[in-house]
Amino acid sequence: MTGKSILKGVFLVGLGASSYGMLATFVKLAYREHYTTAEVTLSQFAYGILGMVLINAFQKYKSQKPVEKASPKNIFHLMLAGTSLGMTSVFYYLCVKYINVSIAIVLLMQTVWMGVLLEWILEKRKPSLQKTLSVGLVLWGTLWATNILHSEFTLDWRGMLFGMLAAASFTTTMFTANRVALGISSAQRSLYMLLGGAVIVIGFALATQNTPFQWGIFLKWGIVLALFGTIIPPLLMNAGFPITGIGLGSIVSALELPVSVLMAFFILDESVVQQQWLGIVLILLAIIFMNISFKKTS
Repeated sequence: MTGKSILKGVFLVGLGASSYGMLATFVKLAYREHYTTAEVTLSQFAYGILGMVLINAFQKYKSQKPVEKASPKNIFHLMLAGTSLGMTSVFYYLCVKYINVSIAIVLLMQTVWMGVLLEWILEKRKPSLQKTLSVGLVLWGTLWATNILHSEFTLDWRGMLFGMLAAASFTTTMFTANRVALGISSAQRSLYMLLGGAVIVIGFALATQNTPFQWGIFLKWGIVLALFGTIIPPLLMNAGFPITGIGLGSIVSALELPVSVLMAFFILDESVVQQQWLGIVLILLAIIFMNISFKKTS
């Protein structure tokens, strides 16, 4: 594979991760206009599903050969896996409702050690020393990045709880997405996972929306949230990961963390102290260290 094609893969994955990193800032801006979590998630998933339907139709029209269709079993498994996608959005958006975006994204990045733990439990694959050290760096970086060690600094426990739940559900999403119905196109897989996530989002909206629904969310923020949360990132990352490989792709996708913090810093005017920046750098270094291969090449 040429350096030019690898650079293209890095660009695609980086752009996809950056798009997802902007998402929480847009959610926070929607909250400032008094939209609810139910309205935000419903509008995002509605436009996301519509976008994926159009993309699937376009791919089917442009394809020179018949597109392999998902079987009923594939659809069921993908929708079941997609429920964790819906829970990730609900928990993450509830998280940014109670704490700063710069801290919420750090909590979401706990998927690094949760993924290692899940792999150990389900696949009986004991983590290597390299992974164990990386997890330790992530946890130490999290203490710094959340500034929780500061004696005068307090965090809303609801935000912390929802942030950890978002990380747990996102870990489940990543774990299942790479193992379910791999024989069909990524656009079809994304569509059915979004449909599964929509079931959770609709259920959450019915249970929590106790005021008249503000349909203006569809005109103001819905399209933006869908583009940066459910359409652009999966399309770019699915195109880029096969070129970069999992190792390099994981390192580049960590760009989501500094992008999210910088967006919060410049657009939301959230304060980020020096120790938090050091914590973020430590987490990024841990992700890089986890994916570096130390094997000698012949």
